[in-house]
Amino acid sequence: MWQRWEHLLFLHWDYDPAAVQATLPTGLTVDTFDGRAYVGVVPFFMCGVRPRGFPTVPWLSNFLELNVRTYVRDASGRPGVWFYSLDCDQPVAVRIARTFFALPYFDAAMSARRSGEQIHYACKRSGAAAGCSLEYGPTGIAAPAESGSLEEFLVERYRLFSARRGRLFTGCVWHPPYEIARSAFSGDAIEPLRQAGFPTGGRQPVHAAFSRGVQVKIFAPSAVR
Repeated sequence: MWQRWEHLLFLHWDYDPAAVQATLPTGLTVDTFDGRAYVGVVPFFMCGVRPRGFPTVPWLSNFLELNVRTYVRDASGRPGVWFYSLDCDQPVAVRIARTFFALPYFDAAMSARRSGEQIHYACKRSGAAAGCSLEYGPTGIAAPAESGSLEEFLVERYRLFSARRGRLFTGCVWHPPYEIARSAFSGDAIEPLRQAGFPTGGRQPVHAAFSRGVQVKIFAPSAVR
């Protein structure tokens, strides 16, 4: 598939690796940076989503998504992303992702609007008592993440993992390196973290970054041996 990810906010909190490891399926090990594990909340715009060889469909190809994720390695040492949830306001996309990618997508009421470089973003999962609301935008010059930095560890991930009925699956993505800028934000993302089982205890995120977006190629998932 082809798609474009736009106006991304990366918010990350650090956690004890043992606490994160306890949430992972067999076959995955939490990936750490300087001895700490990280859980992220990432709201963004999905644009131009289409299977290879097909045109975009306006009502189906553009929607909003907010994911909660951590960083892992499989038994072969391959780094990737483990998703706790992916909230989405396109019901067809939710069903396709659950069926063909074994990913934990959830229906949600979502809204977003742009005011210059500022994004006003809201998400409330169907059936949830509360949601989250964020305003964010860049505060500096965008550039690729520095090699070996925490930022590179968090944002430059090209493999995802999922699980279904005790089996582990993996899929690859390809995109140019993100152009990352510092981000100022207001509001909070406590509810998505709480739903994933990670209370913040009132702590602010240790990492906040913004990207205007990348063009992405998605490859079909396969079982992890």
